[in-house]
Amino acid sequence: MNIHARISKEWRQRMIFMALMLNGSGLWFCYDGYIAWPAEEQRNQQLVTLTAGIVAADEKPTDKNPEVVRAWATYAAANKLPEKLPKHRSPGDLAGQRITGGIFMAIGLAFIGWVALQHRKSVRADGDLITGAEGQTVHFDSIVEMDRRKWAKKGIAYAIYEVDGKRRRLCLDDHKFIGCEAIILEAERRIAARDAAANPSAAAAHDAPDNQASG
Repeated sequence: MNIHARISKEWRQRMIFMALMLNGSGLWFCYDGYIAWPAEEQRNQQLVTLTAGIVAADEKPTDKNPEVVRAWATYAAANKLPEKLPKHRSPGDLAGQRITGGIFMAIGLAFIGWVALQHRKSVRADGDLITGAEGQTVHFDSIVEMDRRKWAKKGIAYAIYEVDGKRRRLCLDDHKFIGCEAIILEAERRIAARDAAANPSAAAAHDAPDNQASG
């Protein structure tokens, strides 16, 4: 058997979407923290100066005051500014957006690096040997069981194999590495063949109903 299971198109598309989400979120927060919100705070200071004679000294201009809204609308139109009443953006608000954006960007870039490294991995089956994604080598005949509990939902099976009397497992992820299913089926075929050879009477009893039905 010669199979080379490489990164699947579906897995790659999923990772691209996640990378876009992480880095897009980071850029959004950074844009607010470094560009949008500082500009809005500058407009807010203009609003405070503009409405100094309209609101009390201990009050803040808000859109609940019709005079404030009218004054800003007139000023914004004359100076080609956004008509929406600008909010106060404190240094803490700006720092929060910048830090959050930086965290998202750091995670996003690290994620892209991780995905790039995953594309260097694959699962191979050459003759009687399987080479896993992490480089481990497993002989087909050392596999004693195939764990398919995650197969239906995730496309993942674990080959349970024995080395020096100890059981270990090899992850065969067909969602991530397309082609792993053929390796899984070959391993299961060999397990069934060994079981049949070890218990010929059980194998004969299993085949008997089929023979009767065909007769």
